[in-house]
Amino acid sequence: MATHKLLLLPGDGIGTEVMAQVKRVLAFLEQQGLASFAVEEDLVGGAAYDQCGLPISEEAMKRAFAADAILLGAVGGPKWANVPYEARPEAGLLRLRKDLQLFANLRPALCYPALADASSLKRELVEGLDILIVRELTGGVYFGEPKTITDLADGQKRAIDTQVYESYEIERIARVAFELARTRRNKVVSAEKHNVMKSGVLWKQVVSEVHGADYADVSLEHQLADSCAMQLVRAPKQFDVLVTDNLFGDILSDVAAMLTGSLGMLPSASLGAVEELTGKRRALYEPVHGAAPDIAGKGLANPIAMIGSLAMALRYSFGEGALADRIEKAIAGVLAKGFRTNDIKSEGATVVGTGGMGDAILAELAAG
Repeated sequence: MATHKLLLLPGDGIGTEVMAQVKRVLAFLEQQGLASFAVEEDLVGGAAYDQCGLPISEEAMKRAFAADAILLGAVGGPKWANVPYEARPEAGLLRLRKDLQLFANLRPALCYPALADASSLKRELVEGLDILIVRELTGGVYFGEPKTITDLADGQKRAIDTQVYESYEIERIARVAFELARTRRNKVVSAEKHNVMKSGVLWKQVVSEVHGADYADVSLEHQLADSCAMQLVRAPKQFDVLVTDNLFGDILSDVAAMLTGSLGMLPSASLGAVEELTGKRRALYEPVHGAAPDIAGKGLANPIAMIGSLAMALRYSFGEGALADRIEKAIAGVLAKGFRTNDIKSEGATVVGTGGMGDAILAELAAG
């Protein structure tokens, strides 16, 4: 049995609480002889800043490069609101994405049948929802230069952020989307703003060329990003795989997340290119929720997204698809039995805390 090298970065706020439940699942898998892990742990975000004055240390980065996969909890909180910009907690996450070249962000939006009524949309619109958003993660306006705020002579200020994409960046994210669509319902929607942005013109052109050359068997549709946002709340089940750039992906994936009822439910994966020598991808997995400082330390956080992120790591990094299925089935089973954390509670539900939800999922895993 292969031993999987896993780096845990719990981070800040509820990150440490939900990561504790992942550790319990890892221990269960090992105790049952289902998988073997070599686990290391380090600091990221505000926790790292408090220790070394940086949002992630050089030692932690070395561990990240050596790991087969990274699990990250959450970063940030008001405690670090006034630290230098380059040392803000989020800079640790951005450095991991950039230095490890994690260009493909996968964000599933799944609506479990038991939670269809927790969505702000009608049950019939979201029940059975299964969307995978593929977001380009290391280019675009978040990383483009120049990025400045300039004092002008008349006392005004000018802020500049630059949207930059090269064709290779668009091509590689498009290939990820098309390959994933082939394993699902074989449909890709590409979202950009070619009507007002030159980067959108290039995006649409390159995606179309990749499709025509190598993926003509996959259905492809182009939508303007603003229209796509409207369609996500009008008729979300029309989507299968949605591929888009860094900025629009940030927005559209949050819209899609809330269709499911709670940000606390959804995992994500950030993947690099397949390395020629090893055949592996560098990868980071994290829940899409934040550090939630308002409930940190109270045992109220929903650990499902963090445990789901482990399932994604098993599927995409470790080749353990059957184990990933088992964890996801356990989550669905727990929800079907009426267990809820506070963020997804409903009439007649059994409301549990972070540890209680972990207990229920472990019991379901043991029974399955």
